[in-house]
Amino acid sequence: MTHHPPPGSQPAVSDDGPGPAASDPVANAATQVFNEHRELLFSLVYNMLGGIADTEDVLQETWLSWTNRNRAPDAEPIDSPRAYLVRIAVNRALAHQAAISRRRETYTGPWLPEPLVSSLPDTPVADDAADVALRAESVSMALMVILQTLTPLERGVFVLHEVFGYAHTEIAEMLGRNPAAVRQLAHRAREHVHARRPRYKPAPHVRQQVTERFLAAALGGDLDALLEILAPDVVMWSDGGGKAQGAVGLRPIRGRDSVARLLAVVAPSSGKALSIAFRSVNGDPAVLLLAGDAPYAVVVVDLTPEGDQVCGIYAIANPDKLSYVD
Repeated sequence: MTHHPPPGSQPAVSDDGPGPAASDPVANAATQVFNEHRELLFSLVYNMLGGIADTEDVLQETWLSWTNRNRAPDAEPIDSPRAYLVRIAVNRALAHQAAISRRRETYTGPWLPEPLVSSLPDTPVADDAADVALRAESVSMALMVILQTLTPLERGVFVLHEVFGYAHTEIAEMLGRNPAAVRQLAHRAREHVHARRPRYKPAPHVRQQVTERFLAAALGGDLDALLEILAPDVVMWSDGGGKAQGAVGLRPIRGRDSVARLLAVVAPSSGKALSIAFRSVNGDPAVLLLAGDAPYAVVVVDLTPEGDQVCGIYAIANPDKLSYVD
């Protein structure tokens, strides 16, 4: 069960291209260059927007802009196609933010990013899925949630600088702003993130072990085990979008006692008809719950810096957000 792009998106940027582009050597050459940078562009835009479908829309627009630019009769050669494509994609992503924000204002319950689900690192995968995990780069689900509390511009600057290593001067040129303003945006974003997110991250095997312990305690309705493994200030987000029975509550649930008692009652009954698969979500160990062959929910846990307790639970059960898990 791995993430693949939506069926309608990839052919539009394939080597053959749609319609007239199939016999257009200029468009074909432009498409080939675009595809060479597609994974980078996907990861960058996804980390900014948090939605797979929105990311694919931006990539489609980026490809169209890039192809039309290369088709222009008076087009000057571009020294760095990568930099040019990144600039288009970043600005297109920022342009989408207003519409995305309006959608989220009417969203039912907590909103979580769409998960990028892949096999665990030590699990053999097919060649066409081997690079899926790279798309998430180092941005975990927990960090993605924090990034959504930044302004769109702060989030864009943070992703470009902290995740992809672009210099402030390069970002300033991309966004049409002066370097001093970009440095200020970067500083605000970094302070905001670091105040809410410890820099130390437990090792993957520790995260896997704690994830398995948490799942066993929740599905077994073991209140004592839950109280032991949950941090005092744990927060649980359950994103069903108003469409899933597995979602719990219209607001995040806070505090060890509240979360433990809710899970001890709800998880055993709801989990009886489900099968369990361990997967990687945005690069971290996670749980995929299946109703038959269909994805039912994805659950990711975030750990304290010490790695021995769960401080965040992210349950995504909105079927729209699981449509790319196959």
